[in-house]
Amino acid sequence: MKVKVNDTVLVITGKYKGKRGKVLKTVPTRHAVIVEGVNIVHKHEKARKANETSRIVTEESPIDVSNVEVVCDKCGKPTKVGHAFVDGKKVRVCKKCGAGLDKAYAKKAKGAKPAEVAEEAPKKRTRKRSQKADDAPKTEE
Repeated sequence: MKVKVNDTVLVITGKYKGKRGKVLKTVPTRHAVIVEGVNIVHKHEKARKANETSRIVTEESPIDVSNVEVVCDKCGKPTKVGHAFVDGKKVRVCKKCGAGLDKAYAKKAKGAKPAEVAEEAPKKRTRKRSQKADDAPKTEE
């Protein structure tokens, strides 16, 4: 599936055609996604205990992944998902503007510089008992 969690998608067919929402969950075995505010169903919940009340619950149900299209963050248009190799990794790309669609990969690429990470020394591990002995107040005699 080319749609992932937290992608913004546009519904292209059905009752909710034209509605945009965020993907809350993907169900790859059924080729479906659950989109925020789309395909709302009402479920009747019966009270199971004496102190509970019966109620009607509204929740989103899955919609087929072929009925949605990913919306590019950069150009704001619904687009087909392409793939490109960036730094040896396969990344999802907008076919219209060429911007990357993988938010997690984009944050890693922009935020962390490989030169700075290499300069940092690894943290020294200490045993708890020896650390407590070092932290204890020293008395002068």
